[in-house]
Amino acid sequence: MRTNRIKHVIWDWNGTLLDDTVVCLNTINRMLAKRGLSTMDLVQYRNLFGFPVRDCYIKLGFDLVSESWNAVSHEFHDIYRVEARYASLREGIVPLLEMLAASGMTMSVLSASEQSVLCAMMEERGVARFFKNVYGHSNNHGSSKIALGKKFLSDTGISSDHILMVGDTDHDYEVALELNCRCILLVGGHQAEERLRRCNCEIVQDLNEYFEGS
Repeated sequence: MRTNRIKHVIWDWNGTLLDDTVVCLNTINRMLAKRGLSTMDLVQYRNLFGFPVRDCYIKLGFDLVSESWNAVSHEFHDIYRVEARYASLREGIVPLLEMLAASGMTMSVLSASEQSVLCAMMEERGVARFFKNVYGHSNNHGSSKIALGKKFLSDTGISSDHILMVGDTDHDYEVALELNCRCILLVGGHQAEERLRRCNCEIVQDLNEYFEGS
């Protein structure tokens, strides 16, 4: 069984549990158009997006000398919060979470989102009840999650040998490496499949098939 030693699953939120890739693309495109910069299509977005998010904005042409990164981050999230109101969970997520919870698996969320926004979005979609811990940032800058992951290990005392990280970006894999835990990456989120396949971990098209096949 692929998950026979796993006792705890750490989930990424954006793009993994929440299907918000197009919402983020539309939000950034509005910001690009406002500045007279070239907008992107979904393929371009998935080939560009990564962490730290600030570097992506620089590549897109944002002048973060004349504009503060803090102001640009706030602008993104002001638009995103409106655009994301109707963003749904990835298909099949709720039954999967129910199945895992019923099996005795404990779960947490580790996200680059700001903590209060993250918790509100989880509550609004009725999934907060599944998670023992929720770790988000204290700001909306989209920074690395490695420090958050290490804090999770320190706070919970869960052995890395018993943890599975589930995400949709190469940064989730980087976090898993730092935590010394297993990782699977889900296709169809914020990064192109070709980029995910450069990571030395399992890539899945369907989470239900992965866990049901375990």
